[in-house]
Amino acid sequence: MGEPVVVTGMGAVTPLGIGIDALWSGVVNGRSAVGPITRFDASGLGTRIAAEIKGFDAEACFGRKEARRMEPFVQYAVHAARQAVADAGLQDGALPRSHTGVIIGTGIGGVGILIEQSRILETQGPRRVSPLLIPMMLPDMAAGQVAIDLGIEGPNMAVISACASGANAIGEAAAMIRRGAAEVMIAGGTEAAILPIAIAGFNVMGALSTNNDAGPGANRPFDARRDGFVMGEGAGIVVLESLSHARARGAHIYGEVAGYGASADASHITAPREDGAGAIAAMQRALLEAGLSPEDIDYVNAHGTGTLLNDAIETTAIKKVFGDAAGRLPVSSTKPVTGHLLGAAGAVEAVICLLAMREGAIPPTINYAERDPACDLDYVPNQARPARLRTTMSNSFGFGGHNACLVFRAVTGEAG
Repeated sequence: MGEPVVVTGMGAVTPLGIGIDALWSGVVNGRSAVGPITRFDASGLGTRIAAEIKGFDAEACFGRKEARRMEPFVQYAVHAARQAVADAGLQDGALPRSHTGVIIGTGIGGVGILIEQSRILETQGPRRVSPLLIPMMLPDMAAGQVAIDLGIEGPNMAVISACASGANAIGEAAAMIRRGAAEVMIAGGTEAAILPIAIAGFNVMGALSTNNDAGPGANRPFDARRDGFVMGEGAGIVVLESLSHARARGAHIYGEVAGYGASADASHITAPREDGAGAIAAMQRALLEAGLSPEDIDYVNAHGTGTLLNDAIETTAIKKVFGDAAGRLPVSSTKPVTGHLLGAAGAVEAVICLLAMREGAIPPTINYAERDPACDLDYVPNQARPARLRTTMSNSFGFGGHNACLVFRAVTGEAG
């Protein structure tokens, strides 16, 4: 399988703030970032709440000219990548440029500029369309701009698998290191889709919570009152290295990407398979690659969107994979705090899993009050729980039947 691949740096731009410390503080304290949409007039929409990023100054980060050449999903990714590289101690020319690669996932990419420029085409004609339209809207531009910003010349690509994108990106990046395609990989996910068209589209599908008056209490994974997810935005980026490369330079290690599993439901364009077979396969493959049994997992960060089908089917899948151990297994969803970051969710939740291992605490599922008989696991309701975590699992499932699962393991002798 190749030598172990470890995480040595992490960065995040989320509705909870800038950086991994702000992310962890919000998650462990159950401080939801969900509130009224302020970016546009949402009064005509069924859903009028979201978890928006506030206080992010793109011009301060990149300068006015460069900021205007990046869609927000790219801005978030580049800034989070800078954080991750600095956290890993690889800034100031320390990155092995030709042996470092980038894989960054997104579910939607630059839809904002596409809508804006479509209006210009209709009202002002084709000659007024921006020459930056195509490069700014392309989903691969987050990976491309990170490489440009950091001078990285190795493999560079995007993963687009809806809400599994960020997890797939990390898993595939780890596989690249194992097969010798790179020494270092920068990987994760990014999304910026809090837009009228996206809210309207998810609304007509019935995927979003319309519990607008509840604000931070709207998203209720695994609760009998759940009525959909609440959209968030942001980016999560990690630096991956082979264990030998990390130890040779004395890097701090958060943990090992011990296992990765991916599968397809091959069933429906939006709904998960009722028997959970795709989710089950992804979890089992991740455990197999990690060389772990179900009893070895200390915590699962669930996909846990708060939709009626997802939560019940994920519960079923976890019970089938973990068997008798499922009843003792802490499972929580952090989406009520961060919002659902779509293509960035799996990456941000991977960061959360690694921070949970470092901090010795299991994040809670907030807004949980009423038990659903179809959801009968230990969801760590409302309050974080101290725990010694040596292994964690993160689930990510996306429209189109995409399933991804990551397993992280503490590295012996490291302060992870």
